[in-house]
Amino acid sequence: MIAIIDYGAGNLRSVELAFRRIDVPAKRTGDAAEILAASGVILPGVGAFADAMGALDRRGLVPVIREYAASGRPLLGICLGMQALLDGSEEGAGVPGLGLIAGRVVRLPERGLKIPHIGWNSLRPVKGSPLLDGLPAEPYAYFVHSYACSAACPDDVLTVTEYGAPFHSAVQRGNVMGVQFHPEKSGRDGEQILRNFAAMAQADGGRE
Repeated sequence: MIAIIDYGAGNLRSVELAFRRIDVPAKRTGDAAEILAASGVILPGVGAFADAMGALDRRGLVPVIREYAASGRPLLGICLGMQALLDGSEEGAGVPGLGLIAGRVVRLPERGLKIPHIGWNSLRPVKGSPLLDGLPAEPYAYFVHSYACSAACPDDVLTVTEYGAPFHSAVQRGNVMGVQFHPEKSGRDGEQILRNFAAMAQADGGRE
């Protein structure tokens, strides 16, 4: 079972429905025991960085997520959930992130473009990963964000996207992964990413 962490953030239902479309069992939950027992975990999120970290902290989920990440099973952050995986954000100065992937979250430069960045944009893969298996050479994904991740280690970057300036649109360190876009709203390519994640979860769950 894949656990979709429920901490009061939006877009949980759309993520759950996306897994249903690809016939993968997934459940929204804020229960620590269910999260820690899952074969894969999704950390979704929309909104502000500080609000999200505050909600996770109030529900006692920060140590749960860190414990799950340490188990070696797949963890995927989506949109704000990806940003929460990093050390911190300009959007919530002084509020620490989960610190699972080294880096910071920075505001997108305007440079004549509308902020937030809303709509379809391409992903330029820079490193292979099972998360990206079966995708076209330059897949498209759906974005809604004003801030973006800047990973500290180039080896953690899977894809780069351009919007005023390049930003890291997908990252991975070991079993911890993040995507700035919404795979649940990104058509066939997004569904392929969710299938890949489910396959990783099934493989790792089978080894336990």
